[in-house]
Amino acid sequence: METLKAHGLILLATFLIAGSFIASANVTGQVHPVSLNLLRFVIASACSLPAVLLNKRYRKQIPSVFPRSFIISFFYCGYFVCLFAALLTTTVINTGTLYTLTPFITALLSVVLLKQAIGLKRTLVYILGVVGTLWVVFKGDLAAFQSLSLNSGDMLFMLGVLSMCGYTLALKLLYRQDSVVVLTCCTLMGGTIWMALAAIAFGIPLQWNLLTPGDYVNLLYLAIGTTLVTSYLFQKASITLTPNNVTAYIYLSPACVAVLDYVVNGITLSNTILFGIVLSMVATFLLQAMSYLKQK
Repeated sequence: METLKAHGLILLATFLIAGSFIASANVTGQVHPVSLNLLRFVIASACSLPAVLLNKRYRKQIPSVFPRSFIISFFYCGYFVCLFAALLTTTVINTGTLYTLTPFITALLSVVLLKQAIGLKRTLVYILGVVGTLWVVFKGDLAAFQSLSLNSGDMLFMLGVLSMCGYTLALKLLYRQDSVVVLTCCTLMGGTIWMALAAIAFGIPLQWNLLTPGDYVNLLYLAIGTTLVTSYLFQKASITLTPNNVTAYIYLSPACVAVLDYVVNGITLSNTILFGIVLSMVATFLLQAMSYLKQK
């Protein structure tokens, strides 16, 4: 029952993250993305901190939880910093393509750190997931895929992919029966510190005064829906699930974006994209089924 609930939490988080792509597109381009993400973490931390500080049992856990959460948040923020730095010299299509490697790289790292074997069948399913995701990203256009070329920005984003893998693994390795509320809050506070350091290191001005009321509405969704809530959901689910289980849902991310784009903006899904969505769904289901059968 707990395992089923954890899968539901990750699926919900995947849809919330998919919504962040739509919300991000609606935020003005006048403010640097690192500054925007710093504001996301500030808002999310401000929303979660009172729940921890007003509870005596939670307050007592902060000294022991924060150092580990600070490490977790390093990997979490490392992904965003690498993404935005990479986008200065590469494209969204390139980063979206490379991001599909996250589940497989996580599986390889799990072999080393968690002693979890992959096996030929699971490897083939990972390949199926990559194919399905790329099918959605490139809308089934083989010529567009063949024209893909990698550059220095793509190499930088690969560090971001490794950071996302590290984030998932760190959640599993550094959890010590902590309250997920405290763990989430401390991770967000750590994220605020790391993003502030990134802004200082890159010399990025805040310029939050340039944001419109509409921008702040979208930022509230990004801060609460896809930073605070998804951090909680991922950390809650990671207690029960393996890193491989968690990252497998990445294959559904482009599909969720396509579905939400249809619901929110009325953009019709072509049969070509639906085929890729089906492949991604099949791969995700098979990976979860394999893990379940292995546990049995």
